[in-house]
Amino acid sequence: MSVEKGSAFLLKVGDGGAPPVYSTVAGLRTTQLSINGDPIVVTNKGSGGWRDLLPGAGVRSVSASAAGVFTGSAAETQIKNNALSGAIDDYELSFESGERLQGKFLVTRLDYAGDFNGERSYTLSLESSGPVSAL
Repeated sequence: MSVEKGSAFLLKVGDGGAPPVYSTVAGLRTTQLSINGDPIVVTNKGSGGWRDLLPGAGVRSVSASAAGVFTGSAAETQIKNNALSGAIDDYELSFESGERLQGKFLVTRLDYAGDFNGERSYTLSLESSGPVSAL
């Protein structure tokens, strides 16, 4: 795998259509992704003192976070509305290689900040609901 630019790691929100059309969340400076899996331990007396895990079991989830400069884009407004209403919406994370992750996410946190002599900025956190597909 070749080196990729962080600036090409984008967060996009769906338009509510089926299938959704995704719009890039404008003003992003950082994007982060975590793929999580809760293990189920099946260690027993026959494990020889080593932990054994049940493959494919447990709860899997994807967490995403992002931070950027507020631009007033339609995608930012949609994320704010999703956060206020508790709506689960379609999101996509895309990479420079063309790889994409798509799924439904809940906005679990949305923060705005602004210094008296600086720009308005925001940070957000998303948690997956249901399966997330790698495309």
